[in-house]
Amino acid sequence: MKLTTAQAIIRFLKNQQCERDGVSQAFFAGCFGIFGHGNISGMGQALQQNPDFRYYQSRNEQAMVHAAAAFAKTKNRLQTLVCTSSIGPGATNMLTGAAAATINRVPVLLLPGDIFARRNVAPVLQQLEMSSSQDISVNDCFKPVSRYWDRINRPDQLLTALPEVMRVLTSPVETGAVTLALPQDVQTEAFDYPNDFFRLRTWQVPRTRPDVAALNQAAAYIRSAQKPLIVAGGGVIYSEATEALRQFCEATGIPVGETMAGKGSLHFDHAQCLGAIGATGTLAANRIAHDADLVIGIGTRYSDFTTASKTAFQNPDVKFVNINVAGFDAHKHSAIAVIGDAKATLTELQTMLGGYYVSADYVAQIQLLRQWWADEVERIYSIRNTPLPSQGELIGAVNELSDTDAIMVCAAGSLPGDLHKLWRVRHPKNYHLEYGYSTMGYEVAGGLGIKMAAPEREVIVMVGDGSYLMMSQEIVTSVQEGYKLVIVLLDNDGYKSIGGLSRSLGQAGFGTRYTFPVEHGARVATDADTSAQTLPIDLAANAESLGACVLRCATYAEFCNALTHAKTIDRTTVIYIQNDRYVGVPGYDSWWDVPPAEVSEMPSVAEMRQQWEVMRVKERLF
Repeated sequence: MKLTTAQAIIRFLKNQQCERDGVSQAFFAGCFGIFGHGNISGMGQALQQNPDFRYYQSRNEQAMVHAAAAFAKTKNRLQTLVCTSSIGPGATNMLTGAAAATINRVPVLLLPGDIFARRNVAPVLQQLEMSSSQDISVNDCFKPVSRYWDRINRPDQLLTALPEVMRVLTSPVETGAVTLALPQDVQTEAFDYPNDFFRLRTWQVPRTRPDVAALNQAAAYIRSAQKPLIVAGGGVIYSEATEALRQFCEATGIPVGETMAGKGSLHFDHAQCLGAIGATGTLAANRIAHDADLVIGIGTRYSDFTTASKTAFQNPDVKFVNINVAGFDAHKHSAIAVIGDAKATLTELQTMLGGYYVSADYVAQIQLLRQWWADEVERIYSIRNTPLPSQGELIGAVNELSDTDAIMVCAAGSLPGDLHKLWRVRHPKNYHLEYGYSTMGYEVAGGLGIKMAAPEREVIVMVGDGSYLMMSQEIVTSVQEGYKLVIVLLDNDGYKSIGGLSRSLGQAGFGTRYTFPVEHGARVATDADTSAQTLPIDLAANAESLGACVLRCATYAEFCNALTHAKTIDRTTVIYIQNDRYVGVPGYDSWWDVPPAEVSEMPSVAEMRQQWEVMRVKERLF
């Protein structure tokens, strides 16, 4: 079958399926793209003649990768979207999205245009020239942020490259961003491909069973534990192991702390659910973690937020059992490595524990801490701060007034930490945080990808002013494609999260507010400069200009009314409100290692350095 390289790619992708637990589906749901001279005549033409492989027009290349990753995450990595760009800046705009996808281990396929393979017309527009080699382009920048990378210099190279693409994308262990760099001349060149290359292929997503010896050792550790704790990561949700986890916890009484990616592993009011753990954790989870003698990590990579920079687990005899499909993560913290699928492993492990159940005293401690935390959430939800509402009470309003099957998405700023603590999760997809890379600008694009994956659900985008200004263009795409989002836009005059961090380091919020310079332009304002003039930015008007319906709110009551009214509007709606920059949510026995300057002329910095040194000695190597 004679096809161009680009045509062959689309025909191949259309015929790829994945299957898990006997359920099969098309792996690719279409293609995002922005066309330029580097892909218009190749990928553009191929997409045009394949209308059954849906093309979606995006506004920003980084945003379309975020949308594809959010789509894949919502689909538990069993389906994704393709992203194609032109060469040069169109390609490199996708780098941040590629890094986020790989760090979060979410499958996306990137098809950036590339320089001419035949070289005779070089240097072409947007080409990076190197005096040491003619075989380098800006697309080489994708190598460290891709799980698989290749450059297709001949049409027949697809015969070996595309199966490798699918192997990596559908692997629970290796998945992430996959990049195929496509020289613009090669995209249009034809080759007589064998018909069998385009047959329907089904890629099995396995449920790897653990080694029996490792499972036996893990069971022995659990049976001997007095204060065990489960740390549930994103692998629990991707494996669709939430029901297996619920049964395991009810059978053993072992409590669960949830990572950013693992929040939703248990319903918020489950008897064993302690909520968020770590630097942004609840008092309940962090108190239990402090004294735990056994930590059972399930599908977690133990980020510094999860371990509170290695200070969360202070029991001198603490041991670790890690259940993970990836050996790299399973062996962390010198653990008993149980390499296997979370759902399959939990099911087998439960049968091996017989009548094991934690002590009555431990159950009582868990119940007491859970009740204290429930009361604390109610207190924060009930704050009626004036003149501007607090972020915590606004989160409470969204949580309580959104649909029970809604999906909330966020990524960066102070919102993720507060949401991790306060959001009461009602189903495994209720809480969608991109926090492996914590990418400012992910929120609106991510919301679009989620809505594409779950059009029947209400999608709530929680975003602060800083992230909104980074990347709001996909509001246009949501309007164009008819995917309604409810965007809650919180305006706090700049970077609230880093402002708070700056103050905690003794630096008074330097460079984190949206204000004019003070002292006749001689100095950047700090939070101490209460008379500094804020910038005349109208974020609500900006959103309206992009096609969204905008509801402006001045009070908590107006905000609640807007959340209800937004349900009746048939297109993307932005609910805009200013909130108090300085009212935050406490830390609850947690810490995050951000070192203050070791020497400074500022007494406030020196004081914070002394406090940091006290905490630094609590970090453990495990």
